[in-house]
Amino acid sequence: MVEELVAAGATLATAGVVYVAAAARVVKQYERGVVFRLGKLRSEVRGPGFTMIVPGVDKLRKVNMQIVTMPVPAQEGITRDNVTVRVDAVVYFKVTGPAEAVVRVEDYRFAVSQMAQTSLRSIIGKSELDDLLSNREMLNQGLELMIDSPAVEWGVTIDRVEIKDVSLPETMKRSMARQAEADRERRARVINADAELQASKKLAEAAHQMADAPAALQLRLLQTVMAVAAEKNSTLVLPIPVELLRFLEKGAQGPTGEAGVDAGAQRAPSVESRAVQEELPPLEPRLNSDSEGSISRQE
Repeated sequence: MVEELVAAGATLATAGVVYVAAAARVVKQYERGVVFRLGKLRSEVRGPGFTMIVPGVDKLRKVNMQIVTMPVPAQEGITRDNVTVRVDAVVYFKVTGPAEAVVRVEDYRFAVSQMAQTSLRSIIGKSELDDLLSNREMLNQGLELMIDSPAVEWGVTIDRVEIKDVSLPETMKRSMARQAEADRERRARVINADAELQASKKLAEAAHQMADAPAALQLRLLQTVMAVAAEKNSTLVLPIPVELLRFLEKGAQGPTGEAGVDAGAQRAPSVESRAVQEELPPLEPRLNSDSEGSISRQE
């Protein structure tokens, strides 16, 4: 009798150990447990730690509550200004409703991935190329709203969406490079023109100042000569003031009376020579024949 009781107790203990082993579950800190009893969802969500279920009746499904980083494959589309681009992005999301993530959608990861791809193509079609390149923050916010709207019903919250890279055709890259080069050249010309304008104003002020004090021009000339001579040049170019040339020109002209007398003296011999030429008789040509019978003409 005692042996039968001991055997029954051992059997019960073994059955209890097997039951506990089959019913025991451990939920990690970053997980939550959703229990289905006979296929029906239990309202209670199991938290982290040790928990028990009814073997064969209950089924525990664990849901990861960590933030998931999901890359979005590159999507090719045409922007609003008719430029073909390839854009890829990355989505950060997490599960906030374990029961909804299990019940309302078959695979919430796949659903978020497909929604991100379609939303990215939609954003490409609504945006211009300049917005994709320089105004990504606004596009990220719009993309986040487009993905988050249906994901809320799945118990998923979109934490952040970032556009990673925008690939352009080679022809468009060359066109943008030429545009940037032309813009930089335009700005350089504007800066040079502004500098010339400022320099011309300063030179005009200096010219007015030197006109009031002519000695300042001579001092400036001497400073320039000293600066050139300091460089050990073998040739020195010394400019001559225009006023000195005008003074020499006036001195070379002299009094007008003396110039008239010299001109009359030079004209007198020409009159006498003309009279002598009129008195002389005209010369007649003569023909002489020599002993050999040749004829020569003499005047």
